[in-house]
Formats: sequence, C-alpha cells, structure tokens
Amino acid sequence: MITIDITVIIQIINILLLIVVMNAVLYRPVRAALAKRKEKVAELTTAIETFKKNAELRKEEISRKLNDARSRAKEEIDKAKGAAQASTAESLAQVRQEATDSKNTQLSEIKKHFAEAQQQLSSQIETFASEMAAKILGRSI
Repeated sequence: MITIDITVIIQIINILLLIVVMNAVLYRPVRAALAKRKEKVAELTTAIETFKKNAELRKEEISRKLNDARSRAKEEIDKAKGAAQASTAESLAQVRQEATDSKNTQLSEIKKHFAEAQQQLSSQIETFASEMAAKILGRSI
C-alpha cells in the first residue's frame, strides 16, 4: 500500500524544481536555436528565389536581344534583297555575305553573354545551396 508522508512531498517539489531548471537550461536555448535556424533558412530561401528571378529576367532579356538581333538581321537581309534586285548578281552575293557575317557575329555575342549569365547564376546557386546545407546540418559539407 502507498503511504503518503514527507518523501512524497519532497519528490513533488523535486520534480517541479527539475522542470523549472530544465526549462531554463535546456528547452529555451534549444527553441531559440531552432528559431534562428528557421529564420536563416527563410533568408536563404528568399535569396535563392531572388537569384532565380534574376536569372529568369536575364534569360528573358537575352531572348529579347536574340529576337531583336534576328529581326535586325532579317531587315538587313530584306534590304539587301531589294538592293540586289536593282544591281547585279555579284553585288547581291556580297551583301548577303555581309548580312550573314553580321548575323553570326551578333548571334555568337548573344550566345556568349547568355552562357556567361548562366554560368554566373549557376555558380551562385550552388554556393548558396551548399551554405544553406552547411547551416542546416551544422557542419561543413
């Protein structure tokens, strides 16, 4: 049979004291660390989304420039065709060559800018991803 004496009261006080000490020493710091980690992950997620949006904007800009270059090249070809109809076959071949060279130069330049933008954004995304993983895991990868 269970007898209620002074030891039961001491045990209750002991448990209550243990709860207070554990709350102050263990639970609060752990919750604070978890809150900081959650905040950092949110910041990194926001940064990644920003970089993705920037990458998309740059991609759209490059596409727009590529379309402009194509339309300019087409206009140049159309102009060349109109002038060539009035002139000889020799001048027609010369103008077509110039238009093709200009188009190829512009396209290669745009492709170069596109590749540079992709490489830059790719390297930045990998850096942020590895930093985020290191922060979450609490150790370097």
